[in-house]
Amino acid sequence: MIVKNNIDLNEARRLTDIAIDKAKDIASPSNIAVVDASGFLISHIRMDGAQLPSIEHAINKAYTSALFGKATQELKKDAEPGGELYGVNNSLNGRVIVFAGGNPLIVNEQVVGAIGISGGTSEQDRAIADYAVAQFRLNDAASQQG
Repeated sequence: MIVKNNIDLNEARRLTDIAIDKAKDIASPSNIAVVDASGFLISHIRMDGAQLPSIEHAINKAYTSALFGKATQELKKDAEPGGELYGVNNSLNGRVIVFAGGNPLIVNEQVVGAIGISGGTSEQDRAIADYAVAQFRLNDAASQQG
């Protein structure tokens, strides 16, 4: 559910459960973080066996995605030397992440939150985040019809 242009705790938990199922499916114990539209943490879980450093990565991927309104991997090219955003990963107290696993949650072209996944390879993190966002979109589309 969306409350004041932000996802609520129930939706954050639903997305977390979806991400857990996908992570289990692809054998990638992960950290899963969900934030509101301003990048503030709503929920975080660390699956059994997930890497400890990935706790902060998951939270910061979600934070980055919410603030920039883009998937974290979309920032990578511009953050490299010579890019328009070169050095951005050193901003905001080092919280900006420019590798895969963070995706915004968008309703009516407005960011209402974001999800961050960390613990596997970039491909695994991205697959879990993409899957959770796809399920979010399906749920949002269904709620707008009904």
